[in-house]
Amino acid sequence: MIADEDLVAYDVAGRSVLLLFRRGGSTLARSGPSGTIPGHDGSGPLHFAFAIPEDTLPDWRVLLAERGVVVEATMRWPRGGTSLYFRDPDQHLVELATPGLWPMY
Repeated sequence: MIADEDLVAYDVAGRSVLLLFRRGGSTLARSGPSGTIPGHDGSGPLHFAFAIPEDTLPDWRVLLAERGVVVEATMRWPRGGTSLYFRDPDQHLVELATPGLWPMY
């Protein structure tokens, strides 16, 4: 994990990176010796999803409950996948999704 006052970067299984920005913390451009990153930000309740293995779904339910996170909804998809929905501290909708939602997942 890499963090500063406006950004946290998490390694995702050694294959990807998840960047989380503090609301309003990235509205201004940031320049450095390698170039400039334009300002960007989101507003309103956004939605994002994480792919999880189906066999970890019970563990996620326990972890969320232990941390006081309320699961707002559960969706069992026709293809066999399951999604759990809950809110992050900024009230964005977070989805944990097991395989079986889409033809490619």
